[in-house]
Amino acid sequence: MPRAPDAQRWLFRHAAGQRGWLSLAVAAGLAASASTLVQLGLLAWIVSQLLAADAELASLTPAFLALAGCLVLRALAQWGQEVAGQEASLRIRTRVRAELLDHLAALGPVRGAEHAAGGVASQLVEQVEALDGYFARFLPQCILALAVPMAILSIVAWLDWLAAIFLLLAAPLIPLFMALVGVGAERVNRDQFAAVTRLAGHFLDRVRGLTTLQLFGRTVEATCEVEAAADRYRQLSLRPLRLAFLSSAVLEFFASVAIAMVAVYVGFGLLGYIGYGPSSELTLFSGLLILLLAPEFFQPLRSLAQHYHDRAAALGAAGGMFTLLSERPHPQRGKAPPRPDAPALVSLVGVTLIHPRRGRVLGPLDMAVLPGETVAITGPSGGGKSSLLHVLAGFVGPDSGQRCARDGLRLAWMDQRPWLVQGTLADNLRLTAPTASDADLEAALSKAGLAELLASLPQGLDTPLGERGSGISGGQAQRVALARLFLSDADLLLLDEPTANLDEVSEARIVAALQSLAGEGRALVIATHHPALMRLASQCRYIADGRLGESPGEESDG
Repeated sequence: MPRAPDAQRWLFRHAAGQRGWLSLAVAAGLAASASTLVQLGLLAWIVSQLLAADAELASLTPAFLALAGCLVLRALAQWGQEVAGQEASLRIRTRVRAELLDHLAALGPVRGAEHAAGGVASQLVEQVEALDGYFARFLPQCILALAVPMAILSIVAWLDWLAAIFLLLAAPLIPLFMALVGVGAERVNRDQFAAVTRLAGHFLDRVRGLTTLQLFGRTVEATCEVEAAADRYRQLSLRPLRLAFLSSAVLEFFASVAIAMVAVYVGFGLLGYIGYGPSSELTLFSGLLILLLAPEFFQPLRSLAQHYHDRAAALGAAGGMFTLLSERPHPQRGKAPPRPDAPALVSLVGVTLIHPRRGRVLGPLDMAVLPGETVAITGPSGGGKSSLLHVLAGFVGPDSGQRCARDGLRLAWMDQRPWLVQGTLADNLRLTAPTASDADLEAALSKAGLAELLASLPQGLDTPLGERGSGISGGQAQRVALARLFLSDADLLLLDEPTANLDEVSEARIVAALQSLAGEGRALVIATHHPALMRLASQCRYIADGRLGESPGEESDG
């Protein structure tokens, strides 16, 4: 878990990029406060003129018009403060979300898969949105909570220095209590965001495995687990609310006591019961203005206390996001610059790959994939086939050696669990070719051996598919993924166990489709145990313990 100062510096760095909008929000807030002070001064003067000076109501028309103008100006300034703060917050949240997405892309599909999809979605949506109040309201209010009370204190001190002392003595209690509450609020919010991240991943995993849970009769236990996790999140969500209500009640108590003390002092001073200090010089105008200014003195501090919980929520959310951003992508020091004239589409020279928890899983090895050739990678499970494909694809960088790819290389990937999204059959096919026509889609399906399936579907290409291909068989899902390869314009196709977990009929159709792909002149690298796919290859490489050889037991010399 990162330290709070690290997360706070990260938030400040993003705030610095929107200094213009935040400064505009502060300026608008100062204008609204200035309008309020002028408004209160006019109101006190009008009352004193009517009651103490017996002025005619008609003679005060300009003052009433000025008072109305202050109300309009104050409303416009408050609107401007809200708009500027929200614009700064929106831009920062957009930038933070883009930073998270770019970092996930830099991690790649291998490192990114280590994070639960539900938890990542929670960070991209809920935790990013939790930054809104911090940037839109808390940061501008920090400056307003210092500048406005100081201005009011100066005016009150000019009118009556003893009343100013009463306000000055009560003012530090609010920031002090905010700091005491904030220490616990930040931790509570951090725990809450961690809980919702776990809950999102937990719930998504149960939904995805619903069929398996039903087959093994574990739906009741899974439901109880989700209920327990949701109840835990409910309890954690109520803890920040309890803190907010408690702190608000205490802050209002201190502010009310201070305002009451000022009111008692002004009242007894006007009645002549207090002869100490400047109380004898109090007038209806000065006394009334002090009473009107006393609540406004505490209002910016109360607003800051209210938005202080936005700060705690933002720091709690920033902790999880900062942890994700602090996770460094796999080192890319072994990546060589693209070579436009390279004979090989991609080549590996002296490459090794080290897993943090498993040690060396690959290499040292050399390999080159030429245009139009089909390479079969075979070997025992855990020997490094998938890791080799990951390096060839650039999903992870080598720890030593170099991966060199032809400039402008286009590649496609397919593994034994093809990803199909919620949508129609056409939607899934157009993932690799967004502008493909229906005729192109039908031709690709035919090459993949799915012409009969397409003819049997009442809605044809518009047939809806569930997530991960629910609605069709596993072999058909594999061939849909193959059809996407036919639609792509990739030069290099990487396939990881494309016939695993399929029946003989589906295997034969996959092999036939791959023969068709190889006949199009594209380069294929296939990790497989299937003899038919090995026979399809122009060369077959054996890998064991991360080392390549031409046949079982024959290792390359690195």
